[in-house]
Order: sequence, then structure tokens, then C-alpha cells
Amino acid sequence: MIDLHTHTLLSDGELLPLELARRAKVKGYSILGISDHVDITTIENVAASILKIKKYTELHEGLTIIPGCELTHCPARQLGELTVLARKLGFSYVVVHGETIAEPVEEGTNAAAIEAGVDILAHPGLITEKEVEGARNRGVLLEISARKGHSLTNGHVARLARSIGAKLILNTDSHSPSDLITDEQGLSIARGAGLGVDDFGDMQKNARALARKITG
Repeated sequence: MIDLHTHTLLSDGELLPLELARRAKVKGYSILGISDHVDITTIENVAASILKIKKYTELHEGLTIIPGCELTHCPARQLGELTVLARKLGFSYVVVHGETIAEPVEEGTNAAAIEAGVDILAHPGLITEKEVEGARNRGVLLEISARKGHSLTNGHVARLARSIGAKLILNTDSHSPSDLITDEQGLSIARGAGLGVDDFGDMQKNARALARKITG
């Protein structure tokens, strides 16, 4: 399993980064992205902690750990400058907390994230055709989410992405060890979104390609 959207005690997760990594390895993960929630008030503090992992990308043999961040409930007008700042600080990739129907995310967040050229737009909710076209053109991966609430619009996201040609990625948005999943569970989530075995394989390939790109 490759999962590029998880959280630790550095934001609102339950585990220390290395404990999350250990549990992910035992679950069968090969690549784990840690993308704690940040905004303008916390981004530098989180960077100072999680980026230490860059010195030890395989702290647990057989598992590659990649430090990213998730820009969360940030004003849409700030997403461009925050994406630039995140990359300048050294985060390997940038996720934006999309317009999930489970939370009051500011309207315009999806469009601003795509315009900023982030790596992953998480749980983008009732994303529009125009936004999906933008994601396709800018190479932004659209997330199929395993997380309760956020997953309610997976079918909508999957349908538009397939018809328009945008790339998808499947992530857990894990906050606790019970949120981590196996490949089999990931396939079930894909099927629940109207996708198939090949689509699940493509989502994992997209995740692997991003991981290779950002780790060199």
C-alpha cells in the first residue's frame, strides 16, 4: 500500500511519526507520506519537526517515509503563497484540504489549490468539471478518500476524473492506527467509488510516480 495522506501528533493524529511508520510497515505499506495539517500559524513549526525524517527516509527497513504537509482550512487567497512557502521550507509534497461536504471548507479552495499547482487535492467533495479539467491540465492528483465523511463524494470525484482524464490517488487520511488499510481494503474502497481493479492499480502507480518524483 502507498498512502500519501496521514497525520500524527504534530497536528491532530494520535501517534508519533515513527510509531505511525512502524504500524504502517506492519500493515504492509511500502511508502508512507506524513502530511500533517498546517496553516500560516503552524507551518514552520511542523516543518522543523517532520523534516528531520529526510535524513532517515527508511527508518523502518522496506518502508519509505516522505514528509509532506496538508494546507487545511486556509483562506483560498493564501493557498498560492502558502504552497510556495511549503516548498521553500522543504516539504517534499503539498496536499490541500479540499472542499469536502463533511466540513465547512471555504468555497474556492479547490480552484485555488489547483491554480497553485499542489501535488494532491484531498477529498475535493462536489468538485466541478472545470476544476477537474484544471487538475488534469496541471497534473494535480484528485483524492479518493478512505476517511468517513470525506468518502461520501468518492463516486462523484471518480466519475468526473475518469470522464475528463484527471489522475486519481487513493489515500486514507489516517489519524489513528485503525485508519490504516491493506491493499485489499483499498481495492474495496475503489470499488465502492465505482472503480475497478485496474483503476486501483493506476491510483497506486500515480502515488508511486509522485513519490519517485519528489524523492529523486
